[in-house]
Amino acid sequence: MNLKAIKDMVAIGKEAATKRGIMASHAVDVYVGMRMRQRRSLLGMSQTTLGKAVGLTFQQVQKYERGANRMGSSRLYEFAKVLDVPVSYFFDEMPSNALSGRPMSGRGRKGFGEAGTPFEQEKDPLIKRETLELVRAYYKIREGRVRKRIFEMVKAVGAASHAEVLGRRRKH
Repeated sequence: MNLKAIKDMVAIGKEAATKRGIMASHAVDVYVGMRMRQRRSLLGMSQTTLGKAVGLTFQQVQKYERGANRMGSSRLYEFAKVLDVPVSYFFDEMPSNALSGRPMSGRGRKGFGEAGTPFEQEKDPLIKRETLELVRAYYKIREGRVRKRIFEMVKAVGAASHAEVLGRRRKH
């Protein structure tokens, strides 16, 4: 939350600030927006394309993805249809502390989360552009056998790297 928003909130009172949209986003709204952005990005779909499919502007889609706007059930259903996922997808693997009902501060933040929250970007590899690009490239491989071998190779390299890191920790 920026300094002006805080001053406005103090000046007009908490109730009026809530009506004007100055209050912090709810953690669940931020998580649902993050999952929506993940899926849209994974499909290689722009915010404009998604917006047009559900009758919104790209700016409105942006606000949903940041958790700045709350999403009604019918809107969530529309997004699920366009993104070809069940509505439950948006809530899958939601951290339990997101359910505490506490709003997240910093409505105008650039990332999906802040340090110390369940949405800290560095802790979730699924939100990284690198992950999305890797998945897209993987599914462009048409040969099923080749894709399977690459999958097995990446798993083996990952396991070996993880074991090496664990080995170094035990020595110290």
